[in-house]
Amino acid sequence: MTYVIAGDCVDVTDRSCIDVCPVDCIYEGARKLYINPAECIECGACEPECPVDSILLDTQASDAEETHVKDSAAFFYEVLPGRDAPLGDPGGARPLGPLGIDTPLVAALPPKES
Repeated sequence: MTYVIAGDCVDVTDRSCIDVCPVDCIYEGARKLYINPAECIECGACEPECPVDSILLDTQASDAEETHVKDSAAFFYEVLPGRDAPLGDPGGARPLGPLGIDTPLVAALPPKES
C-alpha cells in the first residue's frame, strides 16, 4: 500500500505536498507529480495538503483512478520517452529537480482549462 497522485493533479502541480513529505518521494514531471511507491513510507502528510484532493492510498482508488495508480509506477519503472533507462528508486526527488517529462498517459491528456 502506498500513496499515489491521481489525474486531478495534471496541470495543477501545486507542490505543497512536496514541502511536507518527510522522505522526499514526490517527483515532478512536466504536467503532474508522482509518488515513488518504493520510497513512500505511507505517513499521509501529503494527502491533506493537496488542493485538488488528488492524493489517495492506492487501495482506495476508484476504477477511474486505477489507471493513474498503474501509471504512477510506470513513471519510475518503465523507460519514458527521451530517457535511456527507467528512473527507478533514486532515493529522493530534490537532487534531481523537475524532470520535465511525463508518462505517455499524462502527456497525451488535453491541457486543462485554467
